[in-house]
Amino acid sequence: MNSILFASADVSTGTTIFFALLLVGLIVCLALEEKLHAKKSVIAGLFAVVCLLLGTCFQLLPYEQIVVGSHEVVSHDEFHASYLDSVEHDLEEIDVEAVSAEAGHSPATEESEHAESTADEHDVHVDGHRISMPVYIPAIDWGVIAIIIGSSLFVDITSRSGLFTWIAIKVTKASKGDPLILLIYYGLMTVVFSAVLNNVTAMIIVGSLTAVSLEKLGRRDKLLSFLLTEGLLTNIGGLLTLISSVPNIIVGTAAGISFVKFFVVASPFVVVATIATLFMAAKLFNIKRLSTKEEKQKATELVAGFDENDGIESWGFFYFGASMLVLFILTIATTSVMPYLQQLEMGFVALAFAAIMLLRFKSEVDQFYKAVDWDLIGFFMALFVVIYVMEYAGVLHMIGSGLDYALKDITASTANPKDAGILLVGAAGFSSVTDNIPLAAMLANILSDLGTPTSSGLWWSIIFGANLGGNLTPIGSASTLVAVTLIHKYKLPMSFAGFVKIAFPFAMLHIAMATVYVLLFLR
Repeated sequence: MNSILFASADVSTGTTIFFALLLVGLIVCLALEEKLHAKKSVIAGLFAVVCLLLGTCFQLLPYEQIVVGSHEVVSHDEFHASYLDSVEHDLEEIDVEAVSAEAGHSPATEESEHAESTADEHDVHVDGHRISMPVYIPAIDWGVIAIIIGSSLFVDITSRSGLFTWIAIKVTKASKGDPLILLIYYGLMTVVFSAVLNNVTAMIIVGSLTAVSLEKLGRRDKLLSFLLTEGLLTNIGGLLTLISSVPNIIVGTAAGISFVKFFVVASPFVVVATIATLFMAAKLFNIKRLSTKEEKQKATELVAGFDENDGIESWGFFYFGASMLVLFILTIATTSVMPYLQQLEMGFVALAFAAIMLLRFKSEVDQFYKAVDWDLIGFFMALFVVIYVMEYAGVLHMIGSGLDYALKDITASTANPKDAGILLVGAAGFSSVTDNIPLAAMLANILSDLGTPTSSGLWWSIIFGANLGGNLTPIGSASTLVAVTLIHKYKLPMSFAGFVKIAFPFAMLHIAMATVYVLLFLR
């Protein structure tokens, strides 16, 4: 990230503004998706092509070879000294003059040329090698793509065991058919899953269960409300622990916030925000408890007629699916601390579990491949490319510079309360239209350079803003986009503008609550 920020300093202001307008254009086109009669992947893909071409014309993008296999980065001086020591040791064992005469040049010259050709201007990657790679390949966050594909396949195949229908009916029975209680149950499940898994996986699993439950209850008219609420709650649940989201890890590490402290500080807000979201959803979407005896009796009779064993064709596959689901959740939740898996990350885990489940239908796997939402995958890939170009065009640097100017009066020991509010609202606003990961990294670097102490609420302003900003637009976070995709999967009407219209009051409530929380309790 530092290298991108450093490079963006050479980009002219006019170029940065031009690319910022392109980003605005993308957002406007996505908002007019239905009127344009174009899928998200097509819109974002066209902008990705244009951004790559213009990024090349403006000579913004890096086209050097990619270093792979490197396990250590050292300075040029350290590498040069180490290399000279190794060469001197080797020269003691060979006839230097004979080799030099035969080769036609001196060892010293060869040694110098090799060191210069191997070393970068500032750093040297030890034990790595360089490969040619198209510039748009490293632009894409393949971890997110792997999680979406792997989780989608895993959930789709596991659902064939009847497990999700079984869980959904059990939860529905526990609610006694009361829509409000069912909303609370699934809302709490969403927050917990988002805290221990990743937001995308949580949304895919809970969204699938919700659809089954409401179909069984004959309440499909409430499915849109439930899925939207769950999509918003994924970003609240993502605030619960240090490892719940990437911005948490980035900012928490930079600030020196421990796992326990993070949980202790964030959990009161998550609890209150969850309750407020469920209450607001119930009011706005008119989800009420069953009030009359007749309604309750009818719902009880309906629920009593549900048989959770109906969709189970093979108990062996059912128990296998249940075991794999538990193992999947535990593995995803502990990937960041597991040996070997820590390096392979959650995307590998999702794909690995999907591959295992595919063995059950090894002769007909193509039916599951067709079920993958390739429009969603294509959109994410194109969006990552657009944001990547925006980084090199200085758009994120311009955002950071603006916030840096707004916070210029901060000292190492004190900060004006309004600074925390400005930072939180600014981070939320910009993370709703850009990738919150590089934004969080950039803002964390700014606070680190300013010498901001660990106890400062400014760190929490970034954490809350980067996470909650995802609720402002469907492209603000991967989980809200997945929620909208599930809505379209079940043939429910929802446009970009429609999402913003519905989600805006929730997002404003969340951001306002977070601002008050930071100003009153984390100063």
